[in-house]
Amino acid sequence: MLTIDLDTLDFGKGGGLVTVVVQDAASAAVLMVAHADREALERTLTTGEMHFRSRTRGLWHKGATSGNVQRVVSLSADCDGDAVLARVIPAGPACHTGATSCFGEQQAPHTLAALDITIAARASQLETAEAHRDTANLTSYTQRLLSNRNLRLKKLGEEAAELVLACADDDPARATEEAADLLYHTLVALRAIGAGWTDVAAALEARRS
Repeated sequence: MLTIDLDTLDFGKGGGLVTVVVQDAASAAVLMVAHADREALERTLTTGEMHFRSRTRGLWHKGATSGNVQRVVSLSADCDGDAVLARVIPAGPACHTGATSCFGEQQAPHTLAALDITIAARASQLETAEAHRDTANLTSYTQRLLSNRNLRLKKLGEEAAELVLACADDDPARATEEAADLLYHTLVALRAIGAGWTDVAAALEARRS
């Protein structure tokens, strides 16, 4: 469950607002900086999507008009309690210019992180479509897997078996292709249960350390 203790935040220092730094949970890219008051963060906790408070726009739901919502993975306060780090899965660009980030192009993520970003975006689109009962136009294979537990687990098993056979046959070219297929289906299966590449990378780093 998404949580943050709002009572630990110092809204008074910023005239009722705290600074919110929004970061892509998969790539770690900083997407945007905005402000939120207590009501905006309460809405964020309730809906699971980012809400902000603007001095000119008032309370606003990121992506309510464009569809580029930001589904929240975690909210963390800084040591002074006057800033919040929001790790999100974006459904589209964060910047009003259409750019992915308000800070311009950043270092490209690891190949697996980039793949996970795409899968996460497909998952977010699927959730939005399901919420509005409008899934007829969803044709993505990834979304088919995400919406069908039996299919994705079947494919995961098939790809693992094909990799084993390719390795048993000492066929490096085929094994490489099968490994790529297995990694893709693994990331889809993880996303379906709320995990992703960043979690795998963290587990591997912990083992290395």
